[in-house]
Amino acid sequence: MKNILVPTDFSPDAHNALSVAAQLAKKNDSTIHLLHLLELPSHIDDPILGSNGNFPEAILFMKNVHFKFKELIDSKLLKGLKTHEDVNTQPIPQGITKSCNDNEIDFIIIGSHGKEAFSDLFVGSNTEKIVRTSTKPVLVVKEPTDINKVKNIVFACTFKDEELRTLNALHEFAEEVNAKIHLLYINTPNNFKTTHSIEEEMKAFLTKTPFKKDSLHIYNDTTVERGVLNFSNDISADLICVDVHERKGLSHFINGSISEDLINHTKIPILTYKLN
Repeated sequence: MKNILVPTDFSPDAHNALSVAAQLAKKNDSTIHLLHLLELPSHIDDPILGSNGNFPEAILFMKNVHFKFKELIDSKLLKGLKTHEDVNTQPIPQGITKSCNDNEIDFIIIGSHGKEAFSDLFVGSNTEKIVRTSTKPVLVVKEPTDINKVKNIVFACTFKDEELRTLNALHEFAEEVNAKIHLLYINTPNNFKTTHSIEEEMKAFLTKTPFKKDSLHIYNDTTVERGVLNFSNDISADLICVDVHERKGLSHFINGSISEDLINHTKIPILTYKLN
């Protein structure tokens, strides 16, 4: 984890993400890449791509952004850390992708707020756009988080081969923070399986991975998302991992969909991977 990207609008939510990035950077001697996606008013020309008339006004916007960057970089939070600042006027998915490619980003951390932010995750919000399009791991932070206190990570899965790569990547993160991984199967009425058949699938899955110390759990609930939420609350989970599938994004998770019901009712940080 040498290069961490933190998109920022300089809000308290973005500060929460930056705080987590600073904690990880100190552990790994990482460089934090601060990215501001500048949305200029329609009458202002893009100072990066060129100007046809309103260049001075555009420069004022840019100077304001760089002033805010300097305040962040000079702050106690980032003292002694390697930082890099960037401004991009492209739409969010393209801006994030460009920054990732230009800076060899390994990890993205996003600050989000309240229930509304995660509700929007499924109807086109900025967070959703980043999660759906990013090929890098994305950690969504909802409130101030001490990464050193992340001790229990829930990875809800179906124990299929396609999830092995995500589990491998998740273990790298878990080792960074010294956390335990709980592999979770949610058994629902609509997709009911016997305990014996689930256990057999778990055993077969584990023969393909070196991680033998992960705890295995079968949890019965009315829906997958309610089961993930209730189990995570039962064990006081510090983080939930979501496997984002290539074609259907977050709408395809475990038995078909992860609804707003899961995200809207938890403040637990969400770590997403799209590896398959």
